[in-house]
Amino acid sequence: MNTGFLGLQFSFGLQQNNMAPIYGFLGAGQAALPLLQLAGPVTGFLLQPVIGAMSDRTLSRLGRRTPYFLIGAILCSLSLLAMPFSPTLLVAALLLWSLDAGNNITMEPYRAYVSDRLPPAQHRLGFLVQASFTGLGQTLAYLTPSLLVLGGLDINSQSTNHIPLYTRLTFLIGGVISLVTIVYSVFRVRELPLSADQIAAIRAAPRGLVATWREIVSAMREMPLAMRRMAPMCLCQWYALWAYWTYVTYAISRGLFGTADAATPAFRHALLISGQVGAFYNAVAFLAGFLMVPLVGRFGAARTHAGALGLGALGMAAIGLAHTRLMLFLPAIGLGCAWGSMMGNPYVLLAGAVPPARTGVYMGIFNLFIVVPMVIESLTLPILFNHGLGGDPRHVLLFCAALMLAAASFALRVPDASRVTARHA
Repeated sequence: MNTGFLGLQFSFGLQQNNMAPIYGFLGAGQAALPLLQLAGPVTGFLLQPVIGAMSDRTLSRLGRRTPYFLIGAILCSLSLLAMPFSPTLLVAALLLWSLDAGNNITMEPYRAYVSDRLPPAQHRLGFLVQASFTGLGQTLAYLTPSLLVLGGLDINSQSTNHIPLYTRLTFLIGGVISLVTIVYSVFRVRELPLSADQIAAIRAAPRGLVATWREIVSAMREMPLAMRRMAPMCLCQWYALWAYWTYVTYAISRGLFGTADAATPAFRHALLISGQVGAFYNAVAFLAGFLMVPLVGRFGAARTHAGALGLGALGMAAIGLAHTRLMLFLPAIGLGCAWGSMMGNPYVLLAGAVPPARTGVYMGIFNLFIVVPMVIESLTLPILFNHGLGGDPRHVLLFCAALMLAAASFALRVPDASRVTARHA
């Protein structure tokens, strides 16, 4: 099931590690980077609740979720293939909107797909395995540029738009992997057939965009307590992680080489090092997803997640203070634990709290808990960067660490049905 999720996360990994540097190569200033990253959260805000609600009510020969997997995979792959050839900032920004649209069309139906296929007692395992595949897919995405350079590609080779050749080839590889793995996954593991009662209920439900929005509003009004309690946790953790992804390459370049100028050879080295650190913490996330299964069974998803976020806070702070290459990798272990937990444990909490018939719409609404913090970050961090953080990307990472600690404290307040499920499994 999760092979396709690996390809989807390969795409996200490319975006996380490369979009801010690509904007820098095309001439963007550091303070403007969060605004240029608005495409992801805005498309998620507009698309995912609608797509989630629509996938709950879709009847097709391929199933409820599969049509969205395929449409999203095609759009994502085409955008990845075109991105490194962007001649201007405007073209790169537009392609990012297209890329994020493809990713968002696929993402929430994929989350609901796990709930559809597995009984409640296996949700914990299903979502944490999905978190592991997130780590594996992003490990490959982060590591591919270094492997290309290790294989003989000139680190300073670049095209007329100043984007390194290793970045261009990595995006081309990502376009192929994203499409092939998603298509393989959905046709190897078919959706379970709906019962006659489920089909009748879907056919009886109101259709159209207006009905879809009414369903979203109704679901928000009836939102379970556990989901409401996760809102401040998500605000802090996703603001922090979005800011980290935007500025980590610039912080590493400043800490190791004394410059964050994207036009310098030092910055191209920093981009490779950032990719290696990202690959390492995603490899940790891959392992953490499996290791957290027994921890969640014993302590519950909320407590396990709080502990992982605390480790992530320590990791972000240490990376922001690092001044040698070796000092980057030990902190990345904590960051990998946090990332693996963020991709699994909140969904364990969510799946145990929402009614199965509305899984898609609630998965879509939950994405607002992710993208709204990103929108807030994109609008506020350009001001904070120059006036509160001294224009230094390393200070951004220290700010992120403080937010992750706040998220850990909020996680402890979330009602945790996973503990009850584990005891009765």
